[in-house]
Amino acid sequence: MGKLSTHVLDTAHGRPAAGVAIELYAVEADSRTLLAQAATNADGRCDAPLLEGSSLAAGRYELVFAAGDYFAAQGVALPEPRFVDRVTIAFGVADPAQNYHVPLVVTPWSYSTYRGS
Repeated sequence: MGKLSTHVLDTAHGRPAAGVAIELYAVEADSRTLLAQAATNADGRCDAPLLEGSSLAAGRYELVFAAGDYFAAQGVALPEPRFVDRVTIAFGVADPAQNYHVPLVVTPWSYSTYRGS
């Protein structure tokens, strides 16, 4: 059975991003349903998969990362409003039997993602 996981890398400081709040939503048409909330550990990962087994279904999802709050807690001087604040990654799960790893690579000025394994 498949699973959904994530991690966050702080490339501004060259380390995993610990303590980033994350929300996971299922998306259908114009509505979103909160499925899970987590925070990253010292390795920038969640302690458990966000979804796994029968709870991971085919469909559209959004991961929302509180990146701006993380950088503010690190003492980074940020403009108001923040350039990178809440990062939303919208993605689809086509085959829930596979593993979907959706990491965030982030600085106060940029971010990227990719599908890992």
